[in-house]
Amino acid sequence: VKSNLGHTQAAAGVAGVIKMIAAMRQGVVPPTLHADTPSSHVDWSAGAVELATSATDWPTADRPRRVAVSSFGLSGTNAHVILEAPDVPESEPATPRSVPLVVSAKDPESLDAQLTRLSEVEATPQDIGLSLLARSSFDHRAVLLDGVEIARGVARPGRVGFVFAGQGAQRVGMGRELC
Repeated sequence: VKSNLGHTQAAAGVAGVIKMIAAMRQGVVPPTLHADTPSSHVDWSAGAVELATSATDWPTADRPRRVAVSSFGLSGTNAHVILEAPDVPESEPATPRSVPLVVSAKDPESLDAQLTRLSEVEATPQDIGLSLLARSSFDHRAVLLDGVEIARGVARPGRVGFVFAGQGAQRVGMGRELC
């Protein structure tokens, strides 16, 4: 994915995995961007390997689609994974069976009322979840799964901090000092 995203450092492997899963699902081999001229250091005539310079249909076969994602880093990183598409019939859409619904309100009574109203709505959990995403978040919260309340609590006010030490921090404890 380097030609698509640039140097992603620690995220390179997962970016490659995501790209290849999308390619398997869509049935399209994505192009390698910014690589119009194949390397002269490779004998491209010696096998059935070619540089994908444009999106190419990935034909179906009598076996599952498989891809290999590799990582070879300057520091000696050497990782490799083989992914195989699941055996899912074309007529059966892959939709989640359960959708967690996060509900919030300003006080416990309003939360109870909101949960009661949700139990009376005639819609799919996916549609309800999308509608809840557009609502404001309040301190009193509950999570429903398959119509059953599985968690309830009160959000604690405060600040959230993210510390990304990355790979090869300049010195030990650098992230701790910033935090």
